[in-house]
Amino acid sequence: MAAVPLAAAAQTFQVLPEIDTYYRFDPNWRVYFQAKDTREGGAQNTAEIGPSLDFHLKPWEKLCQITAFDLDKSKEHLLLFSAGYRYLPTPGEPPTNRFEPYVTVHLPAPGRILLSDRNRADLDWKSGQFSWHYRNRIDVEQPWKIRSYHFSPYVAAEFWYTSQYSKWSTTSIFVGCLLPFGRHVGFDPYYEHENNTGTPPNQQLNQLGLILNLWF
Repeated sequence: MAAVPLAAAAQTFQVLPEIDTYYRFDPNWRVYFQAKDTREGGAQNTAEIGPSLDFHLKPWEKLCQITAFDLDKSKEHLLLFSAGYRYLPTPGEPPTNRFEPYVTVHLPAPGRILLSDRNRADLDWKSGQFSWHYRNRIDVEQPWKIRSYHFSPYVAAEFWYTSQYSKWSTTSIFVGCLLPFGRHVGFDPYYEHENNTGTPPNQQLNQLGLILNLWF
């Protein structure tokens, strides 16, 4: 962990581990459990732990062709609806209880490119106080293969509106790659640059993340 003050900003480098476990109990329904280390929206480091329930509609053939080798079968569907709960224990502060609904739209694009647009709300309760974020994340990914191995590099951008500051306070840029191993395990290493303008001075976060995805 290193913090380097710059002229009008504070810059921080971090490593963020994450584990997501998915279980599909119906063609249109699945549950998943998430546990990760996070630093989002300029807040201090905290864990984020909790379950979610996902629902999606009938698969779309064009999306099935693009995501044929992707372990995340929800990408075959035009719409994904999700609702979850997260517990965020913050060192030295009361914990945050979060309700996390979102909807994701998946669209095919020329060149076997998959476009995803996620609209998410973070509804937070902390010490009896309520606050919220609206988060819009746009992903662009394209499947590739080397011999028989398939993988999917991607770029993404996420924009935060924060009720605490009454403005668009955070922008995050992601570059990563989805790496499947067998039928049930996938890794998602990524780099994230986050710019937070909630309070002066601006915070510049450079984060390396590694997500372990388990599919059942």
